[in-house]
Amino acid sequence: MADLVKGSGAPDPTEPESPGTGPLATGAEPDPIKAVPLRHPGQWAAATVIIVLAALFVYGAATNDAYAWGTYGDYLFDTRILKGVGYTLALTVLSMVIAIVFGVVLAVMRLSPNRVLRSTSWVYLWIFRGTPVYVQLVFWGLFPSIYKQIDLGIPFTVQFAHFDIQDLNAAFTFAIIGLALNESAYMAEIVRAGVQSVGEGQTEASVALGMSWSQTMRRTVLPQAMRVIIPPTGNELISMLKTTSLVTAVPFSLEVYGAQKDIAGVIFEPIPLLLVASTWYLVVTSILMVGQFYLERYYAKGASRQLTARQLKALADAQSEAAKAETAAGSEGGAG
Repeated sequence: MADLVKGSGAPDPTEPESPGTGPLATGAEPDPIKAVPLRHPGQWAAATVIIVLAALFVYGAATNDAYAWGTYGDYLFDTRILKGVGYTLALTVLSMVIAIVFGVVLAVMRLSPNRVLRSTSWVYLWIFRGTPVYVQLVFWGLFPSIYKQIDLGIPFTVQFAHFDIQDLNAAFTFAIIGLALNESAYMAEIVRAGVQSVGEGQTEASVALGMSWSQTMRRTVLPQAMRVIIPPTGNELISMLKTTSLVTAVPFSLEVYGAQKDIAGVIFEPIPLLLVASTWYLVVTSILMVGQFYLERYYAKGASRQLTARQLKALADAQSEAAKAETAAGSEGGAG
């Protein structure tokens, strides 16, 4: 029977193909591979359970009178709430700017060859990272009780200025100082990590060019460290936005959380007002997250070999144009 099959000219499936045979050797196109996607029933089941639970939660929240959605809608765009959003943004931006500047100074001190500067920076970080920010804000609220007046001048001789702290209504200023000093300790560690991520060869090259240590940090190291510094700084900015709710310890109650707390204390409905404050925190945080995404992508240029969709499309278009040019050149050469 085997002889009859061989004699008929049909290939024997048990014998390997010779090098001169096969679809590749004869120029024939191989059969396309029929890829069957792998099924994931567990994922569909988990997604179904999550969707059902989310729908039940939304339905329960929408029909629960305790949420008082009517009150929520009435106070979502209340002028006091919007004013609180403005104060929250002001506290966040001003505190973060001061914290970044002071954090860079502390990081440079921590990396300085001077032992006094290194020790001073370490003690500062130890104190402000080791105590809760709420406790620090309480101390800043009690600052007028601790220091009733401040005199500026030469000790025991000449006095240039005199400030009566108890008469100075500076809760907003104390809130900014308290937030900035606490955050600067964390920013110092972020900047130090970014500086240490830069290769030692960069520092050695700068020194070989005759730069001083401060010039090397300012012109060579810090610009390259931005790629490492930016992502955690964005996270700290978002965290600072939410930390502003603690400035009621100063006390300063004009930001979003304080504003909703005052309103809730009058109408005796804390739940819808807390939802109002949470909504505005989510809105501002979402905007900051979008800005952080684009800023990270800007500073990450050249740091990864992975191409974006736009770069892949440009590369494919360039390869297509090159193939067309090569084909045209070949046809012209053949005609010649």
